[in-house]
Amino acid sequence: MLQIFTKRDRGFTLIELLVVIAIIGILATIVLVSMTGVQQAGRDTARKADMRQIVSAMQMYYGDNEAYLTDTDYPSKIGSYMLRTPEDPSGCTYGSTGTECYGWIDNTGNDQQFCAYADLEDGGFYTATHAGTFEVTDQPANIADCLPPTP
Repeated sequence: MLQIFTKRDRGFTLIELLVVIAIIGILATIVLVSMTGVQQAGRDTARKADMRQIVSAMQMYYGDNEAYLTDTDYPSKIGSYMLRTPEDPSGCTYGSTGTECYGWIDNTGNDQQFCAYADLEDGGFYTATHAGTFEVTDQPANIADCLPPTP
């Protein structure tokens, strides 16, 4: 009698399994590499949203006090309007040596202006100021650096 299934046809060989595992590994690597850019864009979007929230909280603070919150470093809160200021999505904190940090320009001498900024991963900085939010190319050193160039 003719045997339809031999012993070899009942399962996969070790070589066949290794080839399938290698192909799956290559595909997984391609997907993970392609997601890096999307993750960076997502973190930058979160940074911009955080800066807009800071502007809103500062405007409410100004409405009640007729002055902006003054501080030398990135504040931990903005009155009762923002009980905890946002932290960078990558985990970097102000004052560390890493990149993608949030920063604050010292405004203790002028309570009518403020400037917070976020270091974007795709280059440049996103600033939150008394005049709104803007993208700038260099890290702000003073409040004037946070504003857009005048035409």
